[in-house]
Amino acid sequence: MARKKRKIDDGFPRGRPRRSWLGQFFRLLLLPPVRNFILLVIAAAVIFWQWPGLTALFGWGLVFIAAAIITIIVQAKRRRLSSFVLRLHRWLGVTFLILAVWGVLGLFELGGSFGRETIIRYAAPDIENALRILGMVVLGVILVAPRACLRLLTGLASWLRGQFQKRPSRVPKYLEKQLREEWREASISTTQVRPTVEEKPAPPREMEKPVAPPEKALPKSPLVTPPEKAPAQAAAPAPTPQELRQVAQEVWKKYGQSADLVTVDGWRLPPIDILDRTPEVEFGEADNIRRAKIIEDALASYGVEAKVVQINAGPTVTQFGVEPGWDRKVRERRERGKDGEVRVVLEEVSKTRVKVDRITSLANDLALALAAPSIRIEAPVPGTSIVGIEVPNTSISSVSLRSVIETNTFQKIEARSKLAIALGKGAGGESVAADLSRMPHLLIAGATGSGKTVCLNAIICCLLLHNTPFDVRFILIDPKRVEMTPYNSIPHLAAPVIVDTNKALGALRWLSQEMDQRYQKLATAGARNIESYNKNRKGAEKLPYIVLVIDELADLMMAGFDEVEHTLCRLAQLARATGIHLVVATQRPSVDVVTGLIKANFPTRISFAVTSQVDSRTILDGAGAEKLLGRGDMLYMPTEAAKPKRLQGCFVSDAEVERLVYFWNSQRQEEVTRLKIDELAPPPAGAARGGRPEDPLLESARELARQHQHISTSFLQRRLHIGYPRAARLMEQLEEEGFGREGGGGEQSA
Repeated sequence: MARKKRKIDDGFPRGRPRRSWLGQFFRLLLLPPVRNFILLVIAAAVIFWQWPGLTALFGWGLVFIAAAIITIIVQAKRRRLSSFVLRLHRWLGVTFLILAVWGVLGLFELGGSFGRETIIRYAAPDIENALRILGMVVLGVILVAPRACLRLLTGLASWLRGQFQKRPSRVPKYLEKQLREEWREASISTTQVRPTVEEKPAPPREMEKPVAPPEKALPKSPLVTPPEKAPAQAAAPAPTPQELRQVAQEVWKKYGQSADLVTVDGWRLPPIDILDRTPEVEFGEADNIRRAKIIEDALASYGVEAKVVQINAGPTVTQFGVEPGWDRKVRERRERGKDGEVRVVLEEVSKTRVKVDRITSLANDLALALAAPSIRIEAPVPGTSIVGIEVPNTSISSVSLRSVIETNTFQKIEARSKLAIALGKGAGGESVAADLSRMPHLLIAGATGSGKTVCLNAIICCLLLHNTPFDVRFILIDPKRVEMTPYNSIPHLAAPVIVDTNKALGALRWLSQEMDQRYQKLATAGARNIESYNKNRKGAEKLPYIVLVIDELADLMMAGFDEVEHTLCRLAQLARATGIHLVVATQRPSVDVVTGLIKANFPTRISFAVTSQVDSRTILDGAGAEKLLGRGDMLYMPTEAAKPKRLQGCFVSDAEVERLVYFWNSQRQEEVTRLKIDELAPPPAGAARGGRPEDPLLESARELARQHQHISTSFLQRRLHIGYPRAARLMEQLEEEGFGREGGGGEQSA
């Protein structure tokens, strides 16, 4: 049996020659630690050998050179050399800052010949060297922090612009304090004797009617310290109509005869001090930051990466600007390290932006996390790359009309137009104003108590503050009979406040005739619109703007659907050039009130809180109004905007309206001619009974009834080319006039 050969393992592979000691020595030298040590020793030897020359050339700049070499070695070890390319501007900025420091050392002969002769010129004037160093510092700072520098320049430009802008004139402090004391005394003392003003006319008869008490004060935020006299004011009773008139007289006595008032065509315009100044509620940043953190955590818990980048605090809601993050796809990759261990590395394959729909679909979940009744998500915010999440504030702050009128936004519009109106403040606290002549008509809708009438009062008061009766005339239609009667004595009215529905229909007919007459005047004068017609005219020669305000459209539509719709659409289509503008409000935004024709001719709309999403889609063509909070919270959609903007409307108290009305009534020198609407536009002759207007085709239907022995509803529909409902109404009117039904089949005989 053959023996097996024994294998000898001596550590060397068979068939290869053994390495010599010299090869092992070179292998030892090539090891990374030994190699790095040898290179370090060689570099130290060279530096020690050339130290006098290096110090003479670079000086203390050797420290910067050594730091740069160490930084490059560390980045190479960590395999981050790509950062030099990705953050090239920052590395260049750091280089310029180091050169600036090196130049300062060169001034003190510590930077060597490089710092003394290259970076600066030692023989040059000091101012030249200082400018060189300053330029390198500025360039370095800009390259290191470009965004911070841009924000600094923007803030500086805003501050300089604010310093050179013209600020609104204010009443002297002593006069404002004295007026406030007089108003407070007049509102608290109920037994004070009313002062006699012999030279002023008596208040109008409409003021004798009781006015609605002002709304209750809004709840105060726990984050805001109440004023010192808040308890006394809260305990004061609501002012009576006599006290309101007394305060109005005090305002006229204080400002009516002042020489500082602006006089236009013999009329003195009211001062801005006639309106109240309401202090604004300030909200703490800590609460907003806490809610921003809740929003980020809630979105992250549902797998949505997002970050709050803006916080805009408004009077009603606070808008949190959320920037969507990324959806990242990763894969696992296994790699073996130098020590032989296998590690799992997550490698990013691709990333895409988070879809906006994923954020909007979490509205109810965010409301639950924030403990809010409801939130509104605006995705995206127009003009920005963020998603706006509007969260209601703990307490709602009212927006006074004066605070919006005094802003630059309103003043710019008022400077170029006579029909500038203040609407309110946005979700970020910015003031919003508009030009009624460019709308050119306004449609307002909302549920009962949401703020429609207050908005109409703000629009009327805003126009009364800046226009005389020669500039603007009003036609006020108030089927409720109590909302607009306080304006019944102002000289701006073209007719007394209309409260009867039949008279309101006559006013619409007269307004249509007035539009036709104005077009004839413009054509005779060769003017294109009312602005060019009034360009060189003054006083009574001017053609005044006419603003029609309807407080409740649903009542008019019930009285005469076809006539009201036809007249409103005709005015909305043609009346802009003649200076006739419509402001229509309704609390029932259904399709039978706000029809398709009316919506098409009223592109500018305001929606207050409504009861359902269907009403919101009817007025705004989209959802959102059903989530509003009420009390002036509204969505404003101008003509040029694709999405509505959320605002808190201006609030006008009864006392402010009383002062403004009394101001205009007290300075009236001559009776302004009022238009007799009932006489100028009587109802059409032969109107049907029951208040229903006569159809223009009724005479044609009578003629057909005389010519044919048998007529029917379908016969009228075919011969007159009309729809079945209108033909049926014509058939009913013919029956009322004596055309009886004969036989079956719906036949009629004359």
